[in-house]
Amino acid sequence: MNIYVSNLSFDVNDDDLRGFFEDFGTVTSAKVIMDKFTNRSKGFGFVEMSDDEAAKKAIASLNGGMVDNRPLRVSEARPKEERTGGGFNSKPSYSKGNNSRW
Repeated sequence: MNIYVSNLSFDVNDDDLRGFFEDFGTVTSAKVIMDKFTNRSKGFGFVEMSDDEAAKKAIASLNGGMVDNRPLRVSEARPKEERTGGGFNSKPSYSKGNNSRW
């Protein structure tokens, strides 16, 4: 099961995140998401656990728990949504109305 963890202290690293969940079962991966420009934590991450029951227990136990004076928000991760356009390098979209030059 993939788990979403937010409201992390900016000092929490991948190993810390893994440690929060290891008491509940086998952690297959733990990743704090970093800003690609500043290389600083974005304050959230993802944990993958192989056993769904252990993951559910971890979510129930850790959600709302305090780490570095911050209450963690822990939930099952939603599937990643496909992004469409809107980025810096994307082409603008123009409607072809009556007054359009395009």
